Amino acid sequence: MSLEIIQLGSEKEHKQFIDFPHSLYKGDKNYVPEIYMGQKELLSKKKNPFFEHSEVALWLAKSNGKIVGRIAAVANNNYNDFHKSNVGFFGFFDVINDSNVAKSLLTTAKIWLKNKNFDSVLGPTNFSTNDTAGLLVNGFESPPVVMMTYNKDYYESFLLENGFQKEMDLFAYNIETKKVSEKSLRIASMLEKRLENKGIHVRSIQMKNFDEEVKAVKEVYNSAWENNWGFVPATDKEFDHLAEGLKLIINPAFTYLAENEQGKIIGFMLAIPDINEIMINVSKGRLFPFGLIKLLLGKNKTKCVRIITLGVVEGYRKLGIEGVFYSKIIAAAKRLGIERGEASWILENNDLMNKAIENLNGERYKTYRIFKANLH
Repeated sequence: MSLEIIQLGSEKEHKQFIDFPHSLYKGDKNYVPEIYMGQKELLSKKKNPFFEHSEVALWLAKSNGKIVGRIAAVANNNYNDFHKSNVGFFGFFDVINDSNVAKSLLTTAKIWLKNKNFDSVLGPTNFSTNDTAGLLVNGFESPPVVMMTYNKDYYESFLLENGFQKEMDLFAYNIETKKVSEKSLRIASMLEKRLENKGIHVRSIQMKNFDEEVKAVKEVYNSAWENNWGFVPATDKEFDHLAEGLKLIINPAFTYLAENEQGKIIGFMLAIPDINEIMINVSKGRLFPFGLIKLLLGKNKTKCVRIITLGVVEGYRKLGIEGVFYSKIIAAAKRLGIERGEASWILENNDLMNKAIENLNGERYKTYRIFKANLH
């Protein structure tokens, strides 16, 4: 077949880039369309603060006029400045089951990154680990939860064929409300009393003071994760942009902050309703006009919440704050009829967090993988 790899330019091509997965996954009961406006904003140089410091190139693969794949190459300058590294990234990799198309797309991204003098390439990330990241390699039996990736099971073989190797696994845990260890909850209750005696207080987010809360949490985020593999600090604009996007669906019953004796935020935990339960029935991710109504009416009726992030600053870890966060979310889940939670993603080498979730009777049920390939 005749194959063209076209670098995106026009608005029409950007729309095709966003919409390609809808045809690729047609008939797949586990596929959830991304919110179209959200994807459009993510790719917008005017609206996404990521483009203030980094660069992205996007391509479509076409065969006889039909779109058969897509890919992005990413020069994340902030990541390399932070890690003192020289690595490029790829993302938004979707392709029909054809190894030649996959090779052409991956080669195109590699060449673009090599021409920018990067030594290696990591991915998939869309665009960084602060966004959606990882290739699903295990756990294809159920739909992804909110802000988690999904892909065909043949993608991994295409990456391996093209010189990529595993770099890091990212785990997702299923925590069923009715199966949570009661012993762990009792221990967490005792820990909370001990923390209170030390002047450490755990409370839910105050939405009326949202901007002030976000500012305090931002410091914790960039401090608590700084030593984690793959982490890159979010700029003020990036963090505010992300927070504003989440504001509509945040439920204070699932978002907690820890304060020390001086009232300074030293930890936080964010969980949000799994709006993918709603989006799976929204055609092509178009919220307007009826999809938005579905989302607003359904966001507090979901059966699952995703625990997106949990962090405690150095000096306050291993005191039990993490366990108290989990116990409060589980108590809220029982109260509100939430059947399960997903804790994701968690690095395979984060022994402390993996052990804590296993102690709650959490079950590792999906694995996402970041791959790496040398460019020289």
